[in-house]
Amino acid sequence: MKEIIEQIRQFNHERDWEQFHSPANLAKSLVIEAGELLELYQWSDDVKSEQDLKEELADVLSYALMLADHYHFDIEQIMRDKIKKNALKYPVSKAKGKANKYDDLK
Repeated sequence: MKEIIEQIRQFNHERDWEQFHSPANLAKSLVIEAGELLELYQWSDDVKSEQDLKEELADVLSYALMLADHYHFDIEQIMRDKIKKNALKYPVSKAKGKANKYDDLK
């Protein structure tokens, strides 16, 4: 993970793009790219091009990584923390096989 973040940093540095990468701009760009990812599924449950899917997913991940990097977040730790939190909100005994939101589980 650290290697890919360093490659993203270097890519942006070589182009002097850090000046455009405020947290708000990164978050906006992440959502824009997520919209482009979603567009691949418009009118279908499958994508026509796996290559397009890979590229849009890479764009989404790049902006997410840049945002985490901006705040010096440990990506693995924040993911572990969120999984642990979700495990409490969605216990297997109540959530298994269900798509309900945590406050609607019975």
